[in-house]
Amino acid sequence: MYKEAIRPAWAEINLSNLEYNIKQIQAKIKDCGLIGIIKADAYGHGAIPVAQVLRENGCKTFAVATIPEAVELRKSGAKENIIVLGLSPDMYADTIVKYDITPVVCRSENAKAISDEAVKQGKTVEIMIIVDTGMGRIGYWADDIETALEDVSKIKAMPNIKIKGMLSHLSTADHKDKTYSYEQADKYKKFRAAFKEAGIELGFSTLANSASIMEIPEVHFDACRPGIILYGLYPSEEVDRSQLDLKPVMSVKANIVYLKEVDEGFSVGYGRKFISTKPTKIATLSLGYADGYPRPFSPHAEVIVNGVKAHLAGNICMDQCMVDVTDVPNVKLGDEVIIMGSDGVNSITAEDIANSTGTIVNEITCAFGQRLPKVYVK
Repeated sequence: MYKEAIRPAWAEINLSNLEYNIKQIQAKIKDCGLIGIIKADAYGHGAIPVAQVLRENGCKTFAVATIPEAVELRKSGAKENIIVLGLSPDMYADTIVKYDITPVVCRSENAKAISDEAVKQGKTVEIMIIVDTGMGRIGYWADDIETALEDVSKIKAMPNIKIKGMLSHLSTADHKDKTYSYEQADKYKKFRAAFKEAGIELGFSTLANSASIMEIPEVHFDACRPGIILYGLYPSEEVDRSQLDLKPVMSVKANIVYLKEVDEGFSVGYGRKFISTKPTKIATLSLGYADGYPRPFSPHAEVIVNGVKAHLAGNICMDQCMVDVTDVPNVKLGDEVIIMGSDGVNSITAEDIANSTGTIVNEITCAFGQRLPKVYVK
C-alpha cells in the first residue's frame, strides 16, 4: 500500500515510461520541434510532473486547452511557451497578457481585446492563427481565404501583437484511410501559401497530431503535437503500431479493504447483478465510477490479484466495487489489486476498458486522473 496516496486506491504514473515515449517520438520526428500536449492535467497523468519530464528532454513549448491550465503551469514555475488550444474570450485578455500565454485567434475583434490589454500592460503577446481545414470546431475557414486574409491583415497591424505560428487539426488521421487527412493537409498548405503570396508571415507551422506523427510524415512541418502517444497509448485500433514503440504510463491500483465469505444465493451490489452460485469470497475495493472506473464496464471487468485475474461481482458503485476472489490464492486484507496495468504476466489495458465501454483510451486516462491520488514512480 502507498501510504502517501492517502487512499487505498491510486493512479500510478511511471515517469520512466513517459521519458521512454518522449525519446521514441523525438526519434520519429527527427529535427521537427515537439510541442508537449498536457491539457486535461496531461490526460489525467498530472500536468506539472509531466511538464518537468518534457522539460528535461528538451521540450520548449507546451499546449493546454484552457487558461486556468496555463496559469497553473506558470505558477508552478514553467518558463516555456504555453499555447492555449481553445479560444479565449475577450474578457480574459488581462490574464493572457499577465501570464504570457499564447492564445489561438480566429477573429480580429478577439485579437484587438488582447492587443489593447497588451498595450495597457506594456507587453507583447504572441498569438497562433488557427485554421479550420475540416475539423469543424474553431478557426478561419480554410476555403474562404479572402475573408481570412482581410481579417488577419487587421491583426497584423495591431500594436503589441506578434503572430507566432499557424495551426490546424486533423480529424481522421487515426483512420486507416488517410484520404481526408491529405485533403486537410492540402487545404492547410494552400491557406499558408496564399498568405505568403500576400506578404503576411504566419510564423512556424504545426499540424501533426499523434496519429499523423506515426503515419503521415508529410505533415510534420516545423513542430509536431504528440498527445495520447506521450502517455504510451495508441490513437486507435487502426494505426500501424509498428511505427512507434510505446509503454503505458498510467496504472490504476487499489488495496482490498474488506473481505467476506458468503453462501450460495448471496447478492452483491446495486440491481443484484451478481448472485453467488456457490460459497464465495468477496473483496471490496475503495474505487468506483466517480474515480473514473466506468460503470458500463461492470459486466466485462476483471482485475489482477495475486497473479490471477478475477471478475468483478456486480455493478461498479460510485466509490466502491466488489470482486469475486474465490479462486485467488492466499487472498487477504490489504492485498494490492491491479485495476489497469500489468503484473508482468497478466494485463488489463486502457484499450480493454475503452473497447468494452464504447469510448477511447483518452477518456479512460482522463477519468482515472480526476479524483484518484497520483503516485509517481521512476
